[in-house]
Amino acid sequence: MNLYSPAQIQSHEKRLFADGVASCALMEQAGLAVWRHIERRWSGRPSLVVVVGPGNNGGDGLVIARLAREAGWPVSLAGPMDLERFKGDAAIQAEKWRAAGGGKISRSTSVLAHADLVVDALFGIGLSRAVDGEAGEWVAAINAVDAPVVSVDVPSGLDAATGQAPGPAVKAELTVTFIAAKFGLFTGDGCEYAGEVCLESLDMPPPVEPPLARLIDHSADPLPKRHRNSHKGTFGSTLVLGGNLGMSGAARLAGEAALRVGSGKVFVGTRHEHAALLNIGRPELMVHGIADEVALQALLAKATVLALGPGLGQDDWAKWVCRQAMQVRRPMVLDADALWLIDRNRLHRDDVVYTPHPGEAAAMLGTTPARIQANRLAAVQALQREYGGVVVLKGAGTLVADKDSVTVCPAGNPGMASGGMGDVLTGVIAGLLAQGLSASEAARRGVCLHAVAADQVAAAQGERGLLASDLFAPMQQRLNQIEGA
Repeated sequence: MNLYSPAQIQSHEKRLFADGVASCALMEQAGLAVWRHIERRWSGRPSLVVVVGPGNNGGDGLVIARLAREAGWPVSLAGPMDLERFKGDAAIQAEKWRAAGGGKISRSTSVLAHADLVVDALFGIGLSRAVDGEAGEWVAAINAVDAPVVSVDVPSGLDAATGQAPGPAVKAELTVTFIAAKFGLFTGDGCEYAGEVCLESLDMPPPVEPPLARLIDHSADPLPKRHRNSHKGTFGSTLVLGGNLGMSGAARLAGEAALRVGSGKVFVGTRHEHAALLNIGRPELMVHGIADEVALQALLAKATVLALGPGLGQDDWAKWVCRQAMQVRRPMVLDADALWLIDRNRLHRDDVVYTPHPGEAAAMLGTTPARIQANRLAAVQALQREYGGVVVLKGAGTLVADKDSVTVCPAGNPGMASGGMGDVLTGVIAGLLAQGLSASEAARRGVCLHAVAADQVAAAQGERGLLASDLFAPMQQRLNQIEGA
């Protein structure tokens, strides 16, 4: 699915209208599309309250209310305005509502108290500021209702361009969006507020401009089937560098993840004080203590891919390991402490996958995490321009950017907010790189494999208490299910 900005959608609509598409008829189609979703999902004619705002989004809401009334549903109109204030196509829909016997708009949020279902038609895709005043009170009232909420095109209060909610925003169970999918519904705050997103094209063609991004299809493009005469050297050697004192588990998780996705050999270079202990729990890992340059260079020579950063720390040993590793021309994945130690003024490499969370991204760009989250798309593009390679900006709606495109992972859940998840992702991407995938492919596939496995575990066991190591079995299972014939 291609993802567009509100500006692209609005420009596209103007072209459609110039080519003869009737704007009022399109409003009818939009309202009808939402109404059909409501009819299918909520039977028994529940009490419906449609909350409308002053623009075309409110006009869509008027269509929904009229169709519900004609179907015999108990329906009320509510919102921070009167019917007489509608203009243009929305005014035509207000007159149709009156002609169908509909009443006035209730200006009191108390009307929501008895709603079995709420339609949010307050604001559309043009809103980029914080909702305040009376409209903000309506958003708060909608969120306080113990009833499902359906948002029309975009949850009111969410910036559909960035995925940020700069103020209060409606939390929807379902968002029915029109013509083309909006980027902001799938990342950042959009993941929290949009709920399930259903796209209704309204029989219109997509925008002609290139999309801002696209959703990753985690079921597409399976890996090639392994030949029977393969050997471990066929599938590459991954070297994980990290696991400083007190953080050996991070290196162990990354190493096992690389094994689980099929890397032929996995080495771990770590502090010599605990190197032997890592082999006890996972003997398939080849663990080496790094105490001097001879030991480190010997390991670097064996690797086809490096994974630098899991549990690395930021002490003198970590800085030394990082400096030595960055001098090696191998494909690599950088995560965690490595992202704090690299020289942002000198590094620009196309063979590197960077995997920052918003805090690390902020440090890499010399800004704040809040600014990163305010516009995740701009942030990941800025990181890619400055550092090269492929950038994975982690978080709800993880973004993957290379020099040509941005993709968004729609999978994942809040249970992944636990220690070690990033270490596992690092190992997954490195293990896929070791098997010959490009940096872009490895990053996209790795991010989605990791997130889908977490969703599988959460569906079976719940989100709370989800451990990074819980992902190993479902990742391996999923990877083999989609392997090519």
